Amino acid sequence: MTKTVYMLVALVGLTATVMFYYDACSHSEESTMRLKEGDPAPDFQLPSQTGATVRLSDFRNKKNVVLYFYPKDNTPGCTKEACNFRDDISQFASKETEVLGVSLDSVESHQRFARKYDLNFTLLSDRDREVTDTYGVMGGWLGFKFAKRTTFLIDKGGIIRKIFPGVRVSGHDAEVLAAIRGLEEKGS
Repeated sequence: MTKTVYMLVALVGLTATVMFYYDACSHSEESTMRLKEGDPAPDFQLPSQTGATVRLSDFRNKKNVVLYFYPKDNTPGCTKEACNFRDDISQFASKETEVLGVSLDSVESHQRFARKYDLNFTLLSDRDREVTDTYGVMGGWLGFKFAKRTTFLIDKGGIIRKIFPGVRVSGHDAEVLAAIRGLEEKGS
């Protein structure tokens, strides 16, 4: 009996790990992208890992925003993506750009994730799935719901200037920085 329980727990754990490790966003059965480049970014308010409420409109006319959605805290791809943004945060700050990570994880999960990897930017908890759905990045696989790995670059005026769907983690931070430089060159 005990051996069967351990095997079942291991199988469930393995399935969950595979689900998030194997770029599940490309196997989504949920919402499709509704927003497009040039659209106003829908405003929202969500709790951060510090418990503070963050509104997208807080950054209007002050900073560009990198709004990146990711499936799950503490999974290999999501950890690598977060650490890449962490390591480049000074470059984003020098471009007057705020980085906001969004997943369906709880505030408490975000607190542990940020502490464990010394993340120096804001993580937002979308437990009600409203923002993830509004941005058209809700994913699902085998009955699990998650945010698809997608990044929105929003300019200071609140306009979506670039959408990166189905993000591949390696080099994504550099890709986003290049897009921000492109905004600067266009004077957006």
